[in-house]
Amino acid sequence: MDTSRLPLTRDLVLVGGGHTHALVLRKWGMRPLPGARLTVINPGPTAPYSGMLPGFVAGHYARDELDIDLVRLGRFAGARVVLGAAGHIDTAARLVHVPGRPPIAYDVASIDVGITSAMPDLPGFADHGIPAKPLGRFAAQWDAFRDGDTPAHVAVIGGGVAGAELILAMAFALRSRGRLAQATLIDSDQALRAIGKKARQTLRRALVEQGVRLEENAKIARICDGYIVLEDGREILSDFTTGAAGARPYGWLADSGLDLQDGFIRVSDTLQSSAANVFAAGDCAHMDFAPRPKAGVYAVRQAPVLYHNLRSTLTGDPLRRYRPQKDYLKLISMGSKEALGERFSTTLAGPLMWSWKDRIDQAFMEKFRDLPAMDAPPLPAEHTLGMEAALGDKPMCGGCGAKVGRDALLGALAGLEPAGRTDITPLPGDDAALLTTGGASQVISTDHLRSFTSDPVLMTRIAAVHALGDIWAMGADPQAATANLILPRMSPGLQARTLQEIMAAASDVMQQAGAAIIGGHTSLGDELTIGFTVTGLCPRPAITLAGAKPGDALILTKPIGSGVLMAAEMAGLAKGEWVAAALVQMSQPQGNAARILQDARAMTDVTGFGLIGHLLGICEASGAGAEIFTSKVPLMQGAAELADRGIRSSLFPANQAAVPELKTTGWQDLLFDPQTAGGLLAAVAADQADDLLNRLRAAGYPAARAGKVTSSPGAITLSA
Repeated sequence: MDTSRLPLTRDLVLVGGGHTHALVLRKWGMRPLPGARLTVINPGPTAPYSGMLPGFVAGHYARDELDIDLVRLGRFAGARVVLGAAGHIDTAARLVHVPGRPPIAYDVASIDVGITSAMPDLPGFADHGIPAKPLGRFAAQWDAFRDGDTPAHVAVIGGGVAGAELILAMAFALRSRGRLAQATLIDSDQALRAIGKKARQTLRRALVEQGVRLEENAKIARICDGYIVLEDGREILSDFTTGAAGARPYGWLADSGLDLQDGFIRVSDTLQSSAANVFAAGDCAHMDFAPRPKAGVYAVRQAPVLYHNLRSTLTGDPLRRYRPQKDYLKLISMGSKEALGERFSTTLAGPLMWSWKDRIDQAFMEKFRDLPAMDAPPLPAEHTLGMEAALGDKPMCGGCGAKVGRDALLGALAGLEPAGRTDITPLPGDDAALLTTGGASQVISTDHLRSFTSDPVLMTRIAAVHALGDIWAMGADPQAATANLILPRMSPGLQARTLQEIMAAASDVMQQAGAAIIGGHTSLGDELTIGFTVTGLCPRPAITLAGAKPGDALILTKPIGSGVLMAAEMAGLAKGEWVAAALVQMSQPQGNAARILQDARAMTDVTGFGLIGHLLGICEASGAGAEIFTSKVPLMQGAAELADRGIRSSLFPANQAAVPELKTTGWQDLLFDPQTAGGLLAAVAADQADDLLNRLRAAGYPAARAGKVTSSPGAITLSA
């Protein structure tokens, strides 16, 4: 049986992208549970791996080697990835609250958000200090600081193993660049007291060799800009102050209603919290049955048990118990490519230990870099002719990449009889229709998108912005909208949750645009599809495709490349940060841009037919040609790299066939790339272009002067 067609009946929500959850996602992708809708919530598209942080700080690893790509991992697992920081879990209502979106409902949830090294009670730390955890912010700030060119003073607060690793790595990196002026490790007690005598002696010797000043039994009064003041009045210079003094839980857990131990979630040996349907793992959990120090090894070992128990809770099967080991191998970086290993009071140190640690860390990360390819279901042995060609060699894209080609659509529309009504104004190829109602000019358009992201809220925002594009492109003010939804097969409870999320997101976008949602239609099908029929009122003559004049400047308000990026994301080939940036750009409404461009001579929105296809519509309607300045066309992050690697949207061949005389290769093929919720393309008087560009950029649009209108009817040329 094709399990992808089975109805969804339960929501499993993973809060946080910690090491345990990352491993659960990988296991889930290899064996998904039919009927379960999986969601992972994380502040950003990646989750840094803490084991390689000292190596990154020292300069042994590049920044991207540190990150687990959660967007790619989520695609592999079939999970919807919500990029945002959870701020509250309501265990009574079974809701996770993420700022900026409707709450996310769950039947079963798991929390793996890690810890923070913030020091809210230390005066000045919030303004002048950088906590070592969460790792993402720390890594980004250190990356920028390390590459400076002035003498550097650095300090780490907290003389445990983590603090010693950090200051050794920082000192090594700065000494290697000839920048180290002073490195200081500060502890309010005796440093390195949690490890054995021999290991402590080895690390103290490493601190001396790297030129690190050790301040023990030193109380800090406050952190200032460029220095630290101790309670005895002494000052320690520090241009980069970080905190690694113990593990602190996130404050929002205190309001969860869960039983806590010093702010951490108390869990049983099944990793369940005081709420049986809420689990916790990693550093944010306190193993009430067998207390242990915070260490990544426990998070990794918890993953198989958590994976089993989450599935079992959803299926009603028995749970497994987690038994943590009593001791574990501690591998501690020492700045250079040397490490210290300690277990059961046995200590070894040197390059061999570093090689061992590196192999362990790389093996862990390789689990997420090299995700196993899951075979597509085979074709039936007996099938009709042309089946292979119709399927193609890759999955059908979502969004505008799933639309039919320009020639097929125009050919079908050409056979329609004229409306024959005086209240309908015929337009030369515009996507919206122009009506006259009671003396008012009204435009109407409809559009829908096959989902390319499993997050219905994000997909709704993009679909709403996309549908409004035709209204904005004609210079109209959005008026009313109806929603047209196809939901995947799911239980009534999940239907209600999903519809609440979709309608809340749709209402938000439409209200901000000035329109009201007045109804709609819903049905169940194989996959999520979201569309809107939208009307708008024209306070002035509508802007159409006709009207562009030779010499006009062509302004594009958004970068292109979403089709290639979404095609690559489906294949697991796009970086999560690229995908996240593209989704943000697709979600950006164009209402303010349309108002700035209200005096455009011709305008369209760039969607399924790509930049060239929609520009061709302006040229044909205006009896003109165009020249595209290829070096000026803005591109989405990562799009050019993917295009150069040969990745194309499934609609690309049809778009390219519309202008066969225009030859492009590599990244220039993005000119034919189908866009979803793309920017406005406007022909404006050349002497107004610079002022309009300045106003658009001031309003937050990455607009560019992408070309000009020429006098050669229907001809489009490219230039640098």
